[in-house]
Parts: sequence; C-alpha cells; structure tokens
Amino acid sequence: MPESPSPLSSVRDLKAADAPAGRPFASILVLRKLATKTASNGNPYLNAELGDRTGSFSCTVFSDSPAFEVVRSAGEGAVIRVEGRTDSYQGRLSPKLSRASVVPPEELSSPEVVANLVETAPEDADGLWKELDGFVESIRQGELRATVRHVLDEVGEAFRTAPAATMMHHAYRHGLLEHTIHMARAARALLPLYPEVDPDLAMAGILLHDTGKTIEYEGALAAKRGRRGILQGHVVLGYQLVRRAAIKAKLDPDRTERLEHIILSHQGKLEWGAAVLAATPEAVFVSKVDELDARMGMVQRALRNAQPGDDFTERILGLDVPLLVKRLPP
Repeated sequence: MPESPSPLSSVRDLKAADAPAGRPFASILVLRKLATKTASNGNPYLNAELGDRTGSFSCTVFSDSPAFEVVRSAGEGAVIRVEGRTDSYQGRLSPKLSRASVVPPEELSSPEVVANLVETAPEDADGLWKELDGFVESIRQGELRATVRHVLDEVGEAFRTAPAATMMHHAYRHGLLEHTIHMARAARALLPLYPEVDPDLAMAGILLHDTGKTIEYEGALAAKRGRRGILQGHVVLGYQLVRRAAIKAKLDPDRTERLEHIILSHQGKLEWGAAVLAATPEAVFVSKVDELDARMGMVQRALRNAQPGDDFTERILGLDVPLLVKRLPP
C-alpha cells in the first residue's frame, strides 16, 4: 500500500492560488455537512462539506469511491482523515477523495488538535465576555437590565461558545458572542443619531436577539440544528427565554411586549425567518443593525481568509457574489 501524502494540508493550503490541480493531499477535517443524494442512474452519492479552522470546501463522493461508506457512516460532526487529489467544479475547490478514515476520540483530546480543526472568532473571547457585561450594565432601566441578566444566566456558557450560524455569518466558535458585541458597538455609535429609538430597549434587544441559538444549535466541533432548533427555531426559542425572564424580573407589560417584538422580528423578512415584520422604532433599528453586522461579518471573514495575490473570493453564500479582497494601495 503506498504511503499517504505528507505533511497534512489545511483547507487554506488546498485553496492557495499556486496550488497545482490534481496534486495528492491528506488532511484531517471536520465533516460539517452531509447529504445523501441519488444520481440519474439510480446510484447514491454524497455531498459533503469538510473544513478546519482555515476554511471549508464541498465535494462529491460517489458510491464507487473507497471513501463513500466511511463518510456516510461517520455522520455530521465527525473528524475524518481524508486523502485524494485536488480538483475544482464551477471555479470552486472540490477535491476527489480516494480514502477516508474516522479519527478516534482519544486522538482529539489535545487542545492543539481541536484548535486546528475549529475556527474561532479573531477577537479574544474573555475580552468579548467582559465587554458584554459592560453593555448589560449600560441599560439604565432596572427591570429591563434584570431581564437581560436572567436570560444570560439561563443560557450560560453556551452563549460564550456558540456560533451565530452554521453556514452564513460568524459561523465559528464564539461567533454568537462576537456578533452580539459588534452589534452593540454599532448601536452605541448610531443611537445618538436616532433619538426616537429608546436606547435601553434597543440595547436589550440586541443583547438578547439571538440567544435562542444557544438552544437551536448542538455539536462541539460542527454545529447543527438540534431537535428543538428544527421544530421551533431560534426566534421562537429566544422569545420563550425573554418571556420567562421578563416575568421573573417583573418587567412592565409595555416594555415586555416591545422586547418580545424585537426578538420575533429581528430577522428582518418573513422569508429570512422572522415571525413578524418590525413594527416599532426599536425593532426596525435592531433588525437593520443585525443585517449590517451579518453582512460585514461575511466580508471580514473573507478578508481574513484571502490569500496573497487573490483578487476575488469564490461566490460567498449570503452575499451571492464573489468579493473583491485585493487591498487598496497605501
């Protein structure tokens, strides 16, 4: 049996502009997404998304590949060692896998190994967490501040580590915390321009808008929607968290109703998952700040992952276009 290619390649290595097509590689990657489909000839094949902290790619694994059964049996969230050759499809990296094996759990106990597999927010999580506490304390209305505290106490450590999404924006460890803090920073700068918006209510809505995602997602290495996430979704789950906390904090009915409305409408459009459209000044404000940071989060991530010499990225899901990443000259 021939020896495996060495050393191990990261996704960034495979996507490098100077990486030759058809070269052999070996990588250890997280199986982030997996779907079984049927070809026109009736044979099954797999659509798999594999990734590490440097990025991800999708590939097709046909039933006659030696990697087929291993990948199918591994399931989403598994860590697998893959071998193959680089290839592309419609301008995107789409390697041909020739071999795969599941990495046993005992080999994943090292923090260094996990750090190489899981993408994390670029900002320090401890610093973001401390900043979150400051934004909570900035809410002057006592019962509203207590409502935020009760929700954060209930979701606990999950809020610190969860991603903000599984595919789109801030889709990495600590991504939810980073997204929330970026929105709070933007709100702090923008609120003086809009005196019609109640600043305490808007800030509370921002800090709580995505807390339902701490329940919606599950999985340590590759987040996916769990049972409650599929059956209810983070908007409804967040609404339930806020309602319980508001009752506990004895928040007045008018503010409770308006805070709940922010949670129910923050997705912006019904087709994006909002339960209702934003119909208060604070809800409009929060939904637009959310959209702004979601899209700029995609931009920031693309710029971080760009390779020297790149002009454009691949088409970015969510922006629906390739992004120009070549920097302006000083």
